[in-house]
Amino acid sequence: MRERSLASRLYHNGFTMIELLVTMSIASILLSLAVPSYRTFVQDNLLMMQSNNFYSTLALAKSEAIRRSSPVTVCPSTNGTSCTGGVVWSNGWLVFLDVNNNGVVEAGEEILQVGPAFTGGNTFTGTKLRVIFTANGFSMGSNDTFTLCDSRGTSYSKAIILNMQGRFRTETGRACG
Repeated sequence: MRERSLASRLYHNGFTMIELLVTMSIASILLSLAVPSYRTFVQDNLLMMQSNNFYSTLALAKSEAIRRSSPVTVCPSTNGTSCTGGVVWSNGWLVFLDVNNNGVVEAGEEILQVGPAFTGGNTFTGTKLRVIFTANGFSMGSNDTFTLCDSRGTSYSKAIILNMQGRFRTETGRACG
């Protein structure tokens, strides 16, 4: 009788090979369905976060220009202390009080914000070298479009469109360049 109870306890303490294989098969099917959706979710959220980050930068620059009654410039920057020139904004940017309105960070001009470089291999380009908001909140120069793209291409791109009145809006599906 003792042998029998010991044998039955050993039999009921584990999984059979079939149970283990069925569980592993179900888990692998569920993971194969979930991983692509999760990747899309992460990419969408990264694009939205990066787009919102720059959108809030433009809002900051415009409000500071109005509040201080002085021009405020936003320009691409790789080092966080000066404008780099060019229209690639994905390496970072600066927002600074541009007292003499020349678009260059000079001694005595306060840097208001340093924007971070984008991660995830996303590209962010504009059509202008800088954006200057005047004391009345208008954007000097002409209209500008900033396009944020990832590896999925145009249908998932985010664009921030700025007009000369200093208004900006977002749009999805702009051509990536």
